[in-house]
Amino acid sequence: MHELHVHDVLGRKAAGHELTAEEIELFVERVSREEIDRLQLGALLMAIYTRGMVQREVTQLTAAMTRSGEVLRWPDDWTVVDKHSTGGVGDKVSLPLAPALAALGFKVPMVSGRGLGHTGGTLDKLEAIPESPACFLPAPNAAHTRATTSASTACE
Repeated sequence: MHELHVHDVLGRKAAGHELTAEEIELFVERVSREEIDRLQLGALLMAIYTRGMVQREVTQLTAAMTRSGEVLRWPDDWTVVDKHSTGGVGDKVSLPLAPALAALGFKVPMVSGRGLGHTGGTLDKLEAIPESPACFLPAPNAAHTRATTSASTACE
């Protein structure tokens, strides 16, 4: 089997071919390690946008992305749940749901945005609440995960 190259993957997708699991894995690994030029990344995204992806490609891309990067580990006695928003002006669920779940004893790590235009991100809204029982946990690439917990167990 020949060695895969990024330009081959780009060419195949631009020509409308279905990418293999190996090709998708290669691209995700290289993006995760910051070994892909921005132009190459943009070219693949444009090819995906214009040519589309079949369900198998979407599934393989999701699996490859799940395996990439750093995985956060939680204590065994924590019940960790998640709710992630697609965002937008009408997003009214994340803000009341996270504290409600935390009040029930769940840990709710939130990957959320800050400074997202005129609506602000969930993080902006949570930080606006005085004495919000929340804390930052480090996440890969200088991003942060906001863990909303009960006041007595903030970031145990």
